[in-house]
Amino acid sequence: MRVLGTAGMPRTARVLLGCLPGVAAVVALVLCAHGVENAAETGARPATHRPAATPYTAPRPHIVPRSQWLGDAARRQPRPRYDDRVAAVFIHHTDSPNGYDCADAPRILRDLYTGQTGTRDWDDIGYNFVVDRCGTVYEGRAGGVERAVTGAHTQGFNHRTTGIAALGTFTAGMPVPRAMIHAIAALSAWKLGLTGTDPRASVRLVSSNGLSRYAAGTTAELPALAGHNDGYMTSCPGAALHARLPEIRQLAARLQGRPAGPQEGHSRRAASSDPGALPSSPQPGDRRWGS
Repeated sequence: MRVLGTAGMPRTARVLLGCLPGVAAVVALVLCAHGVENAAETGARPATHRPAATPYTAPRPHIVPRSQWLGDAARRQPRPRYDDRVAAVFIHHTDSPNGYDCADAPRILRDLYTGQTGTRDWDDIGYNFVVDRCGTVYEGRAGGVERAVTGAHTQGFNHRTTGIAALGTFTAGMPVPRAMIHAIAALSAWKLGLTGTDPRASVRLVSSNGLSRYAAGTTAELPALAGHNDGYMTSCPGAALHARLPEIRQLAARLQGRPAGPQEGHSRRAASSDPGALPSSPQPGDRRWGS
């Protein structure tokens, strides 16, 4: 039988419809027309664009590679270990003299490296980064500055953290150089920005070592930009530097382009996400680092 209304249809569709019983052919035509109309409406409807979330990041500061300060002093060491991300930063001081000339910082770093890898028999320097009094940032532990290198800088919380050490001693009453404060803030802003973490936020980390302030396996809520003594029983990073951490957090947040105010605009993921399964038994770096 001939079906009316098929003249404008493709030849293949007309042939198929010609094989259908009368009622079925009519139903098929109705469905086909409905689909074409819907497709036309969908195509005509303007696309709705959701505003993209502001990427709260900061530029990477200049970082002196370890090859420039370590040179021939480098010893053979195991391959670096990595975590999936960096969720927090721990601030330290090296507990070394303050009155150095900044040109001598590479030599002081070599001495620190030799002490930690020699006398203490660590596999590498424990800190991921070191900042001198003039604000120069040095790459510490090997593995790549942009990667989540597992450090050996604090008992229980070496995983998913970065250790930044201020070169010097900053106990109560000691001045903290302005250039050093700015460099620590810039480095923290960049490193935390890689995971969208607000430096003013709190994060949840799982302790891997009962020698920390928390039993192994305990989930602790800590500042995203914390002092060494927030996770471990120590006077590090010194009372003077610890007192400047609120200022460093605010400055780091501004460098990420975040709105002013405590906790405002912080990353929900950083503040509330489950950190997932992490080793609860002490790792080699955890056992060795106890300062």
